[in-house]
Amino acid sequence: MASGLDKLGIPGGEDLREALTNCSDPLAAIEEFQNENGILLPSLKPALPFLDLHGIKRLEFHTSILDQMIDKLTTRIKTLASDGGNDKFDKLESLLEKSFPVIKIKTVRPVVLCILKHLPEIKPDYLKIILEDPELYAEAATEVKRQIWQDNQSLFGDEVSPLLSQYIREKDSSLLNHENSTLTFYSPIPKNRRQGEVVQKLVHMIGKNVKLYDMVLQFLRTLFLRTRNNHYCTLRAEILMAIHDLEINEICSVDPCHKFTWCVDACIRERIVNANRARELQGFLDGIKKGQEFVLGDLSMILCDPFALNTISLSTMKVLQHCVNTDTLPRENIDLQLLIRMMALGLGAWSMIDSQCFKEPKLDISLFTKFIPMIVGMIVDDQIRSTTARISEDFNPTAVPVRLPSELYAEYIIDSPIASLIAMYYSLQALRIKDRVAACQIIPTLMHCENDRAYDDTFLHPFVSYLIQMPEDFSHNDFTSVILDDFLMPAISRESVLRHLLRVLWYVHHKITPTRLENVMTAAQPSEEHSETVHNLYQQLSVKISTHTPSPVTPQQQLDSPLMSVPAPTPAPP
Repeated sequence: MASGLDKLGIPGGEDLREALTNCSDPLAAIEEFQNENGILLPSLKPALPFLDLHGIKRLEFHTSILDQMIDKLTTRIKTLASDGGNDKFDKLESLLEKSFPVIKIKTVRPVVLCILKHLPEIKPDYLKIILEDPELYAEAATEVKRQIWQDNQSLFGDEVSPLLSQYIREKDSSLLNHENSTLTFYSPIPKNRRQGEVVQKLVHMIGKNVKLYDMVLQFLRTLFLRTRNNHYCTLRAEILMAIHDLEINEICSVDPCHKFTWCVDACIRERIVNANRARELQGFLDGIKKGQEFVLGDLSMILCDPFALNTISLSTMKVLQHCVNTDTLPRENIDLQLLIRMMALGLGAWSMIDSQCFKEPKLDISLFTKFIPMIVGMIVDDQIRSTTARISEDFNPTAVPVRLPSELYAEYIIDSPIASLIAMYYSLQALRIKDRVAACQIIPTLMHCENDRAYDDTFLHPFVSYLIQMPEDFSHNDFTSVILDDFLMPAISRESVLRHLLRVLWYVHHKITPTRLENVMTAAQPSEEHSETVHNLYQQLSVKISTHTPSPVTPQQQLDSPLMSVPAPTPAPP
């Protein structure tokens, strides 16, 4: 503290100590020091005794004066930074040079930090002093820290890492939360999602600094490669669009994915890739110039975002329905070709970035000529069954025998991620319209999907959400067997699948036969390897099942009417 004041020519603690050491009258020395270094205002000196009469210490008085001066100074600095003309930064640098020596004095530090905050370029010597002092670094504004971070990637990584971990935890919690029975994960519109705490903090940390933005993208690519967690792809898109919302052109103009991401974001908001958007997206993909193929790596991350893949897959099912309605071949539909192309890019994002081979995956033509027609055929069968049930009172659709898809279908979903995703979303469509027969035909095949894709949380969340809306169907043995025995139970060694199973049981347990329910609960009992969350959920579910009271059957009331005693008329003889 003394050294800082000395540099400004202001006597400090060391000077007072020296004066007391060399004086004969300490009280006189203190009074002299106060007179020389106090507030040099003639009208103030006579008024100070009144403060003494009111029991107000001189320290309190001087502290209040200092606080007011700091407030006025910081206000003037902010005004200078915003409306100070062309030489405003020269003035701020001059102020900083004079005031920086006292930055370690807590009482006046806010003034120095305020000057630093409003300087677009701070001298490295000042930044080094701030970096080496943990207290100064902690109190420095984000605007100052940005200038430290841009030349210190490891430090920036340490600051960003907890936020990235928090983001993943929040996404997992949203997918696995059993307390909400509806389809909550895909419900929020993109603009609302990116108002989240983590995204907003990251955007604030980046500011307009392109170097920091590039660092964040590199962190996300690295973590995506290391974990294969596609939530990092979501965060990549959300950060760019949050920066777009703030109109930070310094970053948007240099990110080659900006307009493509903006278009995909609009599709997610509208929950469909319509014809106009499809042409726009195709233009972006076809417009990648030679030598810029590396852009495909980032574009594939944007399309690997679960929200993007969900929109593309839903749009694919709508196009297939359109083919059924118009009696056209899927391979002739241009929109379907683009959707499958984008789906392939998204599903191949990890491999492309890992191999650094920036080429679009070559589409298997047999997907259009063999597999997709099989799915269309199933949709047609579903419609025929539904229409027949409406026009014929004697037809019972649930009595139709279940026919599993062909072996060729099985070969496709085992080997092809695109075929798997289409099959998965066909099953979601069957559940959404509550077609129990279609569900019983398709769901047993999902366990064979490529790379166990049907057990991803981003699919199981909507899958379970639709199941919860079909409680009455769980009273049918065939449906319960398909959902539990054929699909969920074989994979409950994975904690996430177990949590999805417990979420289903939470809402439909009262419709399952007691014997089957007891068997399922016994098999689903968590072990010591499972987390505390799973154990708590299992215990809560056990209590809920044991305390469940079936709704009483309402007895049929007899009509209290005098007509009930009137005998029925005798039929006329033939």
